[in-house]
Order: sequence, then structure tokens, then C-alpha cells
Amino acid sequence: MFRCIIICLIALFAGMATADARPRQIDATPFAHAPCSVLDNRPCTPYYCSVLNHGPCIPEIDYPYGENLQLTIEAVPPQDQAAKYQKPDHDLDTIGDLFAALRSCWSPPPADSAREGMQMSVRFSFRRSGEIIATPRLTYSTAGVSAETRAAYLKAINASLEACMPLKFTGGLGGALAGRPIAIRYVDNRELGKRSGTP
Repeated sequence: MFRCIIICLIALFAGMATADARPRQIDATPFAHAPCSVLDNRPCTPYYCSVLNHGPCIPEIDYPYGENLQLTIEAVPPQDQAAKYQKPDHDLDTIGDLFAALRSCWSPPPADSAREGMQMSVRFSFRRSGEIIATPRLTYSTAGVSAETRAAYLKAINASLEACMPLKFTGGLGGALAGRPIAIRYVDNRELGKRSGTP
């Protein structure tokens, strides 16, 4: 009799645990990976699951870059960021290496065809080999600027990128970047003394 009561209690507790776990399902759709369990033979990287958490552990990864890679390049780099404007002396292996190489390529237009404070953004993608897939597409230009000034900046951007191509990617970075859109905002923060190219 006592044995029967113990078996019934065990079955009751097991049923309650199963019923409790069902309504607490976690939707893993927002994450790029499947949920892992504390019973897995490997940890949920880069964060570790805790045995004190209820339900499966889904680590929240702080991705440093979004799906659309975005970069700002200034004509005169800030003093504390001068190192970020030096081209790496090795094959590009990280996003930081890529950004440094793109920053080092930039040559703004000459002062007589430039405009102080001018901003222009372009968007393009790379092939696995380090070449640009197509001509960069203009996505933004400072308002109220003459067509000649816009053309001068776009010509300078295309010439700067062409002079750097092809970039030397490692196999891993080339595979990760192939076809992925990259948006670059160019900012002319030089003190030109006078505003040229205004309407």
C-alpha cells in the first residue's frame, strides 16, 4: 500500500513538471540559433546557461554590427582615432580591418570643388575575391548642394574605392562579406575657409 502511494506521488509530480514546462515555451525565432539546454555537452556561447534558470537557455548575443554594415569616414580623422585610418599590413580578417582599409582609401576632392560640411553616402557589396560587385549607389547627399559639387564628391568616392580594389580578404572574411550590403557615409569636416559649390 505504501509503495503504491509513493508511485502515485512520483507520477503526480512528474505530470505537474511536464504540465508546467509546456506553457513556458520560448520562441527562438528572434535569435539566429536554436535554444540550448544546460544538459548539453557544450555551453551556450558566448553566455553560459545557469542551472537556476527555468526552461531552456537562449543566450542573447551582443552582435557588434548589424545586418547592414555601416561606416562613417571623415576627411580629417579625430586625433584619438588616427589608428583606425591606417591600412592594415596583412590580409583583412575582421570587420575592423575592412573598415580601416576603407578609411585609408578616402581622398576627398580638392578644396576648390569641395564644400565644408558636405556629406554623401553610398552603398555597395563585395565579392568573395575583394572586388566591388557593382558601381556604388548614391543613397544620400547634403541638401542644397549644386550638381557640380555632388558630382565632384561622387567622382572622388568612386576613384578612392577603385584605387583600393581589390581588397585582400582572408577566406573567412571573404565568405562572410560576399554580397552583404555596406553603407559608407563620407563627411568632409575640413576647414576650407569658404564654402564652395553652394547654389
